[in-house]
Amino acid sequence: MQLLQTTDQDFSAKFSTLVSDRREATVDVSGTVRDILANVKARGDAAVKEYTSRFDHFDLQSLRLTDSFIAEQAAKCPAEVKSALELAASRISAFHDKQLPVNVDFTDSVGVRLGLNWVALSQVGIYVPGGRASYPSSVLMNALPAKIAGVERIVMTVPMPKGEINPAVLAAAQIAGVTEIYGIGGAQAIAALAYGTQSIVPVDKIVGPGNAYVAEAKRQVFGTVGIDSIAGPSEILVVADSKNNPDWIAWDLLSQAEHDPSAQSILITDSEIFAQKVISAVEQVLANLPTKEVARASWQEHGAVILVSDLGQSIPLLNQLAPEHVELCVDEPQLLANQIRCAGSIFLGRYTPEAIGDYLGGPNHVLPTARSARFASGLSVYDFLKRITYLECNQQSLQAIGKAAVTLAEAEGLPAHAGSVAVRLTP
Repeated sequence: MQLLQTTDQDFSAKFSTLVSDRREATVDVSGTVRDILANVKARGDAAVKEYTSRFDHFDLQSLRLTDSFIAEQAAKCPAEVKSALELAASRISAFHDKQLPVNVDFTDSVGVRLGLNWVALSQVGIYVPGGRASYPSSVLMNALPAKIAGVERIVMTVPMPKGEINPAVLAAAQIAGVTEIYGIGGAQAIAALAYGTQSIVPVDKIVGPGNAYVAEAKRQVFGTVGIDSIAGPSEILVVADSKNNPDWIAWDLLSQAEHDPSAQSILITDSEIFAQKVISAVEQVLANLPTKEVARASWQEHGAVILVSDLGQSIPLLNQLAPEHVELCVDEPQLLANQIRCAGSIFLGRYTPEAIGDYLGGPNHVLPTARSARFASGLSVYDFLKRITYLECNQQSLQAIGKAAVTLAEAEGLPAHAGSVAVRLTP
C-alpha cells in the first residue's frame, strides 16, 4: 500500500505512476482467444461443447437450459434472497425507466423537416460470470435496461463449472425477463453469441463482465457485434475527512479489494491522523475477513492513501484517476460532486456505501474501469437503443438550401453529389 502526500517533492512522479498503473492481466491471451473464436465459428455447437468439457469439466447434452431445469433450480433460491432480488429489480427498473428518451420531430425556419427516432436493438447477449464469484445482481443490471429499452430477445450465457449453477442467478434471470439461457462461458460463449451456432442464433450486441479471456473475446468480435466495454479490475476512490468513522471507510475500501487481487482501493484525506486510523482499521478488518487473501493482495499491491492539504485538492487528482466508483464522505458532498468530470458513479455522503449501488440503489453497477470514465459512462437504457435520423425537404426548402450543398459537393470534387441536388433545383 502506497502512502503519498501532495507536499512531498516526488509526489508528481509517484502520482503519475499510480495513474498509469495497468492492473489488467499481463499474460497475452489474444492468440488463444483467436483460435477459440475461429473454431466455434467453423464448428459451432461441437466446438462449444468441447471447450465446456475442457474448461468447465462439464459435458453438455444441450447448450440451452430447459425451462423445467431453470424453474427447478430457481426454486432453490432462498426466499429471502429472491425477495431482495425483487426489491433490487423494482428499484433498478424505476431508475432506468426515467432514462427512456423521446423522439425528435420539427420543421426548421426554411421548411425542412428533421427528426430522430429511438429504436431498440432486436437481440442482445448477456454474459454472466460463474467462476471466482457468481453475481445475480449482474443479471439484473444487464438485463433490465435491455428489457426497458424494448429489446425482444435477451440471451444469457453463464458457465456451469462441474454442472453447477447458482440458483439465485436463474431466479434473477426469471425476474429480469431473460428469454434464453445457455450453460456456457468463456471465450467460446462470446463466439457463440457473436457468430451463432446450430443451437444459438447470433445477437446484435454483447454486454457483461468476465475474465481476461472473455474481455479479449469481446474485443475481437467487436464490429461483428456491438459490445458495452472491455471491463477491467474493480476500483474505488474514497474522499473522506476526519469526521468519519475509520472502520466504515476501511470496510468501503475492502469492498472492492475483495473482488480481485488486481482491484484498486484509494483513500484521499486531509488528515494524517485519520489516514493512519483507516490503515490500522483495514488491517483489523482483514484479520477476520473470509475473502482476506484476495483483499489483502489487492490492498498491498494496488492500494493507496493520498494526503492533501485540503479536500479541494482531491478533485484534480480524482479527475486524473477517473475511477469506477467515488465515495464522497464529507459534510457537503454535492459541492465536490459538481466539480467531478471523470468517474463512473458517485456516492454522496457518509451513509452511502458503494455496495448499496452494487445491489439495489438504482443506478447501474456496470461502470467504466481502467480510466475509461474519461470518455465512457455506465451501462444504461441508451446502450440498448439506436438513433435513426430522418430528413424531408419540399420543393421550396430544397431551393433554400440546395445551392450551398452543390457548392460544397463541387468543392469536395464529387460531381454526382452536386448533380443529384442541382437537377432538382432546375425549374
